[in-house]
Amino acid sequence: MSGPQRVTDPSLPPPWQALLDPPSGLTYYWNPDTNHTQYERPAGGGGAAPPPASSYGGGYDRGSYGSSRDNGGGGGGGGDNGALNSYGGNVPSAGGAVGAGFLPVAEYRQKHDLVVLGEAAPDPFQTFDSVGFPPDIMDEIRKAGFSHPTPIQAQSWAVAMQGRDVVAIAKTGSGKTCGYLLPGLLHINATRKDPRAGPTILCLAPTRELAVQIKDEADKFGRSSGIRNTCVYGGAPKGPQLRDINYGVQIVIATPGRLNDFLESGQIRLGQVSYLVLDEADRMLDMGFEPQIQKIVARIPRQRQTLFYSATWPKEVKSIASQFVVNQTVHIFIGGVDDKLVANKAITQHVEIMHGGPHDKFSRITQILRSLPPGSKIIIFCGTKRMCDTLTQRIREFGAAAIHGDKSQGERDWVLRNFRSGQAPIMVATDVAARGLDVPDVAAVVNFDFPNGVEDYIHRIGRTGRAGKSGIAWTLFTAQDAKYARELARVLREAGQQVSPELEQMALTSRGGGGGGSRWGG
Repeated sequence: MSGPQRVTDPSLPPPWQALLDPPSGLTYYWNPDTNHTQYERPAGGGGAAPPPASSYGGGYDRGSYGSSRDNGGGGGGGGDNGALNSYGGNVPSAGGAVGAGFLPVAEYRQKHDLVVLGEAAPDPFQTFDSVGFPPDIMDEIRKAGFSHPTPIQAQSWAVAMQGRDVVAIAKTGSGKTCGYLLPGLLHINATRKDPRAGPTILCLAPTRELAVQIKDEADKFGRSSGIRNTCVYGGAPKGPQLRDINYGVQIVIATPGRLNDFLESGQIRLGQVSYLVLDEADRMLDMGFEPQIQKIVARIPRQRQTLFYSATWPKEVKSIASQFVVNQTVHIFIGGVDDKLVANKAITQHVEIMHGGPHDKFSRITQILRSLPPGSKIIIFCGTKRMCDTLTQRIREFGAAAIHGDKSQGERDWVLRNFRSGQAPIMVATDVAARGLDVPDVAAVVNFDFPNGVEDYIHRIGRTGRAGKSGIAWTLFTAQDAKYARELARVLREAGQQVSPELEQMALTSRGGGGGGSRWGG
């Protein structure tokens, strides 16, 4: 296999030289005075100093993905967690170049409401080309039609590819799945462990729905390089999941309950996990999974990289993050550093005070559905399973289908599949689908019943307005919901939405203050 080839580029500042890596087709830059290499095009003269090495001895060598390089290539196999030392030195540099398509780093972060805390935190990758992903990943990115990384991806990739731990606090729909998954694929190819001895990556998620979505992305981006994964969750037969694990997979995506069952019965080994992801960590805590998470993490080697994602940053989440992320951690906040959850400003929120009974709500739902273009994907949330079924029958003509806890796994799969495809564009749901469900192009969310807290309200409406698109949310608010009026009015104001005089009056006269038993209070 041929080695790096020099590329003539007289526009480079001396003493930098451009080199082409034939196996990957990637161009990178070498400073012979300092022996430093990087994928970002250098600006100005002199050599850029590499960032501080992580405790593993370096970041990812993106050129080692599927090929050998003169710095050691793919690293040692055989399941040695110390293989992290073989990633090489081509890591994101601090103080990166500003060129065509790039903003100054401070301006980029300010524009995207991005706060980054951590020693020598690297600059975000503002374009896909600047990351240096291998061709197969770049092909998938192009097929998806993405024009540039989301802010959470831009900053997460820069940190993760240095081998450092990440704590990222960002709203749902921010592109976080690719934020941790793509560096994970590079990690797998750098460490090259035997998957029969156990996975290299473990990703914990609160719900089956989110786990399946992560698997879909792992399938898409890992297929061409032969990276296998499996999904481990309750409510489905154990046999097929165990067959995948025994056959050997590099990635296990799991809900804590089912994975803990496998651990306690000795049916899975986590001894060579070196890349741990906790997605929607706040939701896992809300669902009471902390004991299982603690047991699982205790079985994973301490010498690992941990990426921790949450939509909120209350004290419970801070506490568990501080236990798990210890390797030169960089904290990334999108949308501020507030302990309170903030609604997506891309969603237009309508809160309508309903004075009648359920029949008035049924009539209003019908009006809303008729006001939207035919075939629009809409999620309607109800407070009970019975109301879900009742409302679904009432609006069956619009292509409605219900999903809730009493539905069998097969029925839930059918509803989600037909909702995604547009065959059943109206999904009537309880909160089983409120978190983690990532369906593209949801036009609107309707709260037929208000949830048990303003935080759940924000998570519900966050199903629309994702990936840079706008969305609409309607909420049918009643006198029984008055205890949430004050907090709801705050959420509306913070998102730049209008608060109706009627809701303002309800907020002034209600006694609840909006806490509703939430962790954040009123």
